[in-house]
Amino acid sequence: MPPVSRHILIIGPSLRYLGGQSVQAHRLLAGLRSLDSPTVEYLEVDPVLPGPFALLQRLPVIRTLATSVAYFFALLRHVPSADTLHIFSASYWSFLIAPTPALLIGRLFRKRVILNYHSGEADDHLTRWGWHAKPLLRLADTIVVPTAFLVDVFAEHGLQSTAIANHIDVSAMTLRDRSTMVPRYFSNRNFERHYNVSAILEAFAQVQRARPDAELVIAGNGSLREELKAQADGLCLQNVHFTGPVQPFEMPALYAAADVYVNASLIDNMPLSLLEAYAAELPVVTSDAGGIPWIARNGETATVVAAGDVQALSVAMLDAVTVPDAAKARAGRARRFVSETFSWDVVKTQWLSVYAAAGVSTDGVSRGGE
Repeated sequence: MPPVSRHILIIGPSLRYLGGQSVQAHRLLAGLRSLDSPTVEYLEVDPVLPGPFALLQRLPVIRTLATSVAYFFALLRHVPSADTLHIFSASYWSFLIAPTPALLIGRLFRKRVILNYHSGEADDHLTRWGWHAKPLLRLADTIVVPTAFLVDVFAEHGLQSTAIANHIDVSAMTLRDRSTMVPRYFSNRNFERHYNVSAILEAFAQVQRARPDAELVIAGNGSLREELKAQADGLCLQNVHFTGPVQPFEMPALYAAADVYVNASLIDNMPLSLLEAYAAELPVVTSDAGGIPWIARNGETATVVAAGDVQALSVAMLDAVTVPDAAKARAGRARRFVSETFSWDVVKTQWLSVYAAAGVSTDGVSRGGE
């Protein structure tokens, strides 16, 4: 029988580069620290270099190399004192740069390893890079994914995984009376090709022809930032506001200010933003990419359109404000759904079962610093 684990090291991205994975990792950290749990520490995969070495992180190629070296030595310092590693993982190059060193060093020191894989691109990743990704994934004692969708994807590639949903703090969301719906739209997906924010701009152009008073707030950042701003200018859109990066604690106010949430992603898993919109009782219009149908049912909790169909997206965006009673009914059902399924009180039981299976004791042990 393996020895009881009393020290969990969560390994994941910092909140300096906002995304669903970093937010979820820190929510898990906060949740575990709220319990009579083992000592829980957090190790950033993207540490800031100290003193003058920080200058190296301003240089594009050197930045990755310098950060990776610092991360590697941080693993060597922290892994030996931990009993169980909880490693957050994305796909492609990110998988090689962040989870892979942790997996290898975890095995070197004979630690229990839980790999928490978050990426709607899993099928493509495992198809194109499977020759090295699959052996590395098998180094983990347990693979956890957020949806049954990814459980099926992993099974098709010969890998067993367990689904534990992303969780959110429902109580952190601000509820607002939307007795009068106006065409005020909100999107907060990062500016990368697979999130397809460009389709939202195209759809909004069609909406604005019917409703010149329509507004669109776009929160986020990414490699397509300038391209998207140029697209908005080229479409001659009015009332479009790019907020730039927004910290998690600032997000509830943006959900509350909007009347319709819009997502047009082409590849996805379980977007936290959809769950947060649900919790804010904000009507949702979304594509059906990846695992989204597992959390968004057309006509019940959201309006769901085919990924890539800009015309259907624009019609759904307009319908949400022209048929407000139906939109508000969907939003009410969505809030009940997220409260019953994705709150910490629900999800923590599943995590504690995974930890218990890995030999982690959750009996009244002190909590550690970050």
